[in-house]
Amino acid sequence: MIKLFVGLGNPGPEYEATRHNAGFWWIDALAHELKTSLQPDKSYYGLVARVAVDGEPRWLLKPQTFMNLSGKSVGALARFFKIQPSEILVVHDELDIIPSQAKLKLGGSHAGHNGLRDIHAQLGSPDYWRLRIGIGHPGARDEVLNWVLKKPSADHRTAIDDSMTRAILAVPALMAGDMDKATMAIHTTKPPRPKPVRPSEPV
Repeated sequence: MIKLFVGLGNPGPEYEATRHNAGFWWIDALAHELKTSLQPDKSYYGLVARVAVDGEPRWLLKPQTFMNLSGKSVGALARFFKIQPSEILVVHDELDIIPSQAKLKLGGSHAGHNGLRDIHAQLGSPDYWRLRIGIGHPGARDEVLNWVLKKPSADHRTAIDDSMTRAILAVPALMAGDMDKATMAIHTTKPPRPKPVRPSEPV
């Protein structure tokens, strides 16, 4: 059951439309879906919204610490409200997944992602959920920094938005703790093919 939804990114208008802010884009879309807005909260070093779903509190968080210190924000809120790592979903950009795809996973390494690295350290555990939004890879390691801090092409942005929309549709399952159902919804990039229509039985 996910109680805390965290989107990773960098604050400031110069970063707003860059690939590294895909997590922020997703949280903004979720806030819109839940008809709420995030407000600054110095206690948690970020923009925060609290909503009630079926009588249970849920939090949305956009750390304003810059990517490398994301854990400072996540850890502060999680500790105060006693939210366990397994009840946290961190949404972030993923180089090794193509635009149009997103992947849900529990635990694992930070794979060099500085935001995840700091969250690992602050939570003292890697066992939180991640929603990895595919942004594609530039093809060369020395081009990665420039790639993540630039705007995607119009085609890539549309593909990224499509994958995020599917993930938003999985939120009720995420909140209910039905992670298998959520995974299926997020990982399915095309609608299932309709079953063939059987000919009518003779009367």
